[in-house]
Amino acid sequence: MKITPRIRKILSHYESDSPGTKANLARILMQGRLGGSGRLVILPVDQGFEHGPARSFASNPAAYDPHYHFQLAIDAGLSAFAAPLGMIEAGADSFAGAIPTILKLNSANSLGAAKDQAMTGSVDDALRLGCSAVGFTIYPGSEHAYAMMEEVRENAAEAKAKGLAVVVWSYPRGGTLSKEGETAIDVTAYAAHMAALLGAHIIKVKPPTAHIEQAEARQVYEARKIDIATPAARIAHVVQACFNGRRLVVFSGGAARDVAGIEAEARAIRDGGGTGSIIGRNSFQRPREEALAMLDRLVRIYRGEK
Repeated sequence: MKITPRIRKILSHYESDSPGTKANLARILMQGRLGGSGRLVILPVDQGFEHGPARSFASNPAAYDPHYHFQLAIDAGLSAFAAPLGMIEAGADSFAGAIPTILKLNSANSLGAAKDQAMTGSVDDALRLGCSAVGFTIYPGSEHAYAMMEEVRENAAEAKAKGLAVVVWSYPRGGTLSKEGETAIDVTAYAAHMAALLGAHIIKVKPPTAHIEQAEARQVYEARKIDIATPAARIAHVVQACFNGRRLVVFSGGAARDVAGIEAEARAIRDGGGTGSIIGRNSFQRPREEALAMLDRLVRIYRGEK
């Protein structure tokens, strides 16, 4: 694997990490059709835990099979495949070495009201399964946020000590946040910054809206005339919040929607300096050929071809 100058520059931003951790991060950054570009498109399939099997897979029954997702990510030329323990275990041998995997170590479900996640995997599981990274979700704003941050800190330290990269899903919710506030520009940038401060190599947040949730933040945005007028400007602000672009930031694809909207969002991420997309339901809930065509368009957008 020949590392490009762009990837060497990115790796240089992670000054405390071991060669093992940087090698695993490089495997993700050098994989697939975007390999070497500094951009990423990742397939995450944790929705079975989060939303249930029928809500996740009934629209495309082939997606009940974990092998379907491994193969989709490989055939689309994506950067990595992220999933909880059981799904990674179900294809770990068949697809060993074919694509970098990210083991999601904590998960929630839609049967309970608590804004919390349970630990459902371990760093040793990730090593046993040949994963390149581990992933965690935190809910800034939740009454359980501090406990989740402590879990991330403990497990991320173990992962780095054993040569794995760390991905943090940072999704504000709970507490006094309004529904609109969960994707507000000030809250999203804050959540991304928290993930960077927790030591994430790759940060995942939702694309921000122009809404400002916090009165104190509004005063600063207005006084400093921070540009949040366009989607690309808002992406650039979130990237700035992640150590002025020294951390990789990918943006979630969200609920299923039309391809034109997904493409427009990808252009905003690209133009705002974001790293790329981590797109699940909008991929695997479509028939395979439609999903491959959509992912092809996304890759070409991040390559600057569209």
